[in-house]
Amino acid sequence: MDSLVINRTDGRSDGEEWAENYEELPGGAGISLILESTSRAGVGPRLHQHPYAETFLIRRGSATFTIGDVELEGHAGQILVAPADTPHTFRTGSDGYEAVHIHANERFVTTWLE
Repeated sequence: MDSLVINRTDGRSDGEEWAENYEELPGGAGISLILESTSRAGVGPRLHQHPYAETFLIRRGSATFTIGDVELEGHAGQILVAPADTPHTFRTGSDGYEAVHIHANERFVTTWLE
C-alpha cells in the first residue's frame, strides 16, 4: 500500500532538522500536517490564524507560544491547541524544538496578521 505511505522528500530516514508541510493526505485523513524539527532557537512563524483549530504535539524541546492573549511555554510531552480564528505564533527555545502541527483541514488556510 505505497499510496498510503509518505516518505521524507530529502531522503533522510531520521527526524532531525526536518521541516515539511503535507496537505491532502492519502486515505481521506481530512487533516494537513507540518512536521518541524530544529536545533535552532528563536525561530517560528509570524502571527497568523486559521478558520480551524491547530494542534501542536510537542515531541522534543520547547517553544514560547502566544495563543490569543495568552503567552505560555510549551515543552516536550505537551499538546497545545490554538482554537479556530485565534491569532497565534511561537518561538523555539534554546533546547530546540520538534513537533507535529495538526491542521483540522485537508488544506492549509492561513491569514497572516503581521
